[in-house]
Amino acid sequence: MEQAYCIAAVWLALAVVSTILANHLRVSMALLEICVGIAAGAVAEHFWGPDSLGANVEWLRFLASTGAVLLTFLAGAELDPAIFKAKWKETTVIGMVGFFAPFLGCAALAKYALGWSSQASWLAGIALSTTSMAVVYAVMLETGFNRTEFGKGILGACFVNDLGTVIALGLMFAPFTYKTLVFVAVSTIVIGLLPFLTKHITDKYGRRTAAIRAKWVLLVLFSLGALALWSGSEAVLPAYLVGMVLAGFAAEDHLWVRRMRTLTIGFLTPFYFLRAGSLVSLPAIVTAPMIFLIFFGGKVISKIFGLYPVVGVYRKEKNERWYYTLMMSTGLTFGTISALYGLTHGIVTRQQYSFLVATVIASAIVPTMIANFAFLPRHLLPDKSPGGGETPPPAQVVAYVDRNEENGLADE
Repeated sequence: MEQAYCIAAVWLALAVVSTILANHLRVSMALLEICVGIAAGAVAEHFWGPDSLGANVEWLRFLASTGAVLLTFLAGAELDPAIFKAKWKETTVIGMVGFFAPFLGCAALAKYALGWSSQASWLAGIALSTTSMAVVYAVMLETGFNRTEFGKGILGACFVNDLGTVIALGLMFAPFTYKTLVFVAVSTIVIGLLPFLTKHITDKYGRRTAAIRAKWVLLVLFSLGALALWSGSEAVLPAYLVGMVLAGFAAEDHLWVRRMRTLTIGFLTPFYFLRAGSLVSLPAIVTAPMIFLIFFGGKVISKIFGLYPVVGVYRKEKNERWYYTLMMSTGLTFGTISALYGLTHGIVTRQQYSFLVATVIASAIVPTMIANFAFLPRHLLPDKSPGGGETPPPAQVVAYVDRNEENGLADE
């Protein structure tokens, strides 16, 4: 038990350092946690040997997996149902192109340019096909675009893009047996009944019993996660669908969502992102930087060439087209989830995993910075106050939404 507390203290110390650095550098907290994890893993391995941080200890792997599940759930719960009602055609078309262009392009690069195996190549395509709901949502909140039809279109397209990633990961790498059929059937029934059951529990016990809604959602997520693992799939896959189904419920209860986010961001996801970073092999990247550059160029270029013409159908102004396209070119959470899935299941090696995660990290930073410094459509920015006022400078839009909202959570 003493060893467990020591390991937890070390990892939470790294999480605190990551949060402080993210605050000063004004970048994504999740991004800093991955970077700190990379540095800490490299230092620990150099001085104390492999796995000296305890990244593969069972309880720590469980906490990291739980963080990924809850983060995936929250991403689905952030969806505004009104987005698809008003802009379903735009979000569907752009989201599908945003998924398929890098999925096929990066898989082909891995297979024919780098000589990776077929399975590793498809996994690379999936990992690099994502957008970053976390980064994009942060930008929308910071600028106020989340209150405009322009911002809602971007968020909806990001959701469709990431949904394609989740589905592809499940269809291509989950074994199809009778267990798969049981998983699909049970999940369909549970998810279908979930809105009714959640409303009933909330109406009857939500204001009387401490945190029963959080316990209920965790029960559903863990149960479906266990069923997914039993069927040979991944626990994060049903979490997105659960979040989607409860999006309307979450929109009606912001306090509950904020508390769930506090639990997730404050305790669980640091273990996930720090662990994901600690598994990256820096020597592999340093010795073969061209592989990283090939993947990064392949992801961004395939996104741009695929999306820019399609976005142009719905957005005629140049800055709007470029901003939309570059926001869709980001990647972070689901990219690391997919890459870590590949490493955990032996689909990619640690060296290949390192290249994928490094590419995902770079895609979270570079397109976002270019979009906000060079192509910010200022004419669409809403006033920040009833009387108008100045909009925030572009440098502020790189911040991570959950870090910003923690200021409000401190008073709960």
